[in-house]
Amino acid sequence: MTLTEIMLKRRSTRKFNDQKISKDELDKILQAALLAPTSMNRKPCNFMVVERKETLEELSKCKDHGAELIAGCDKAIVVIADTMIADTWCEDSSIALTYMHLMATELGLGSCWVQVHLRKKDGVWAEEVVREILKIDSHYRVAGILALGHSDDIPEPHTLDEIDKNKIHFLV
Repeated sequence: MTLTEIMLKRRSTRKFNDQKISKDELDKILQAALLAPTSMNRKPCNFMVVERKETLEELSKCKDHGAELIAGCDKAIVVIADTMIADTWCEDSSIALTYMHLMATELGLGSCWVQVHLRKKDGVWAEEVVREILKIDSHYRVAGILALGHSDDIPEPHTLDEIDKNKIHFLV
């Protein structure tokens, strides 16, 4: 697939089947994360791979809504970034999440980015909830979680006809 084909095919998947992600598939997704560019090449991101079903269940309740799908995924990758290394933690984490999302698509896996940053659970910041579940130091920030798994329910790819070229503005 070309990069354009991968971008068109990338869709959020919220239902996963019981097939396990292979070590090779997981390694490729993590490699993509490590290849993601960061501001001034500081590389503040770390990637916590969660496989334990009980922990996935806990993470599925980290915010008021939109994280429930984590309970049904095979693995989740929590992206954390060290604020003592870079103040661009949110941007750097987002790029890494995107790279992993695209690699999962290339591999034919289902994936969904679950936003944690700026979300709440019963009035408490979701980052704090995740930090407590995973015992993460306070100088790390949590941008999001990528839920991963095989799926029989991946939506159809987008098409180039769907893009809104009115969003492009040329300044001359």
